[in-house]
Amino acid sequence: MSGRAAPFYCPYCGDEDLRPSEEGHGSWECGACNRAFRLSFLGLLAKGVTTPPGRSADLRGGSET
Repeated sequence: MSGRAAPFYCPYCGDEDLRPSEEGHGSWECGACNRAFRLSFLGLLAKGVTTPPGRSADLRGGSET
């Protein structure tokens, strides 16, 4: 997530009335439910994304022949 990414809706009420908070980087305020929250990127998982044995890395749902 880049420093410019913004949430599209409040994680508590789902409304889109969001504005940046004065509390600092990643802080947002919801005008609909009057809550404040902070978003942050924690990092990548050490194990990464794996596919089960015998499965193709292409998981788009096509038929296997």
